[in-house]
Amino acid sequence: MTQQKQQGFTLIELMIVIAIIGILAAIALPQYQTYTKKARFSEVVLAASSAKGLVDVCFQTRGAGNLANCNTNAKVGLNATGAAAGDHVLSVNVGNGGVVTAVGQGTVDDATYVLTPTVASGTLTWDQTGTCIAAGIC
Repeated sequence: MTQQKQQGFTLIELMIVIAIIGILAAIALPQYQTYTKKARFSEVVLAASSAKGLVDVCFQTRGAGNLANCNTNAKVGLNATGAAAGDHVLSVNVGNGGVVTAVGQGTVDDATYVLTPTVASGTLTWDQTGTCIAAGIC
């Protein structure tokens, strides 16, 4: 009489593999969602950087004392509407003092990205603030 060898996996081995896959999925899914949100928000950052370029040009052509005139409401006529053409960008505005505010759509939790210029030695330096920093997507 010959004995047959056992072939295949036991039920416990299969359950262990399924549990490991479940744990990995539970960890990976939130990380994936954060990465996709960061990728979408990069469009908002890009839109703000194009408006930042408008303020830089205005500052260089108007002189160091005229940063207050570099906004969308001034006679200078900064037009940042084209910067907001992205799918995930709600609006881009250049406010008083050249402060650039970009607001994302609901796909990026309506997060904001704010660039504030400061004049130092005849050049502009930019500070980044906004709700996107606390959310970790910018």
